Amino acid sequence: MEELEVNHVDEIHQKLINMVGERIRVKANMGRTRVVERMGTIKTVHPSVFIVEVDERRGRKSRQSYQYVDVLTGTVELFDPESGEHIFVPLGNQLEE
Repeated sequence: MEELEVNHVDEIHQKLINMVGERIRVKANMGRTRVVERMGTIKTVHPSVFIVEVDERRGRKSRQSYQYVDVLTGTVELFDPESGEHIFVPLGNQLEE
């Protein structure tokens, strides 16, 4: 079972490497019914995390890091900003199909 999850994380990592510089919409579940949605650009991709430069108020920018495992489990969701479609289907939704 762990091997399957590692392969999914590797697939997410590889796809995000190819998306560096592209804009995305990030929806992150911060717990206790707190969900944060932001628009940003994928800046860098590291072995365990990826960095998104997000647009803040008044033209400011900040950088947020996210783990691939959070994308895999659906805690962090990535969307195409144009179409609004998921870039990755969370693991729980894949099992239902």
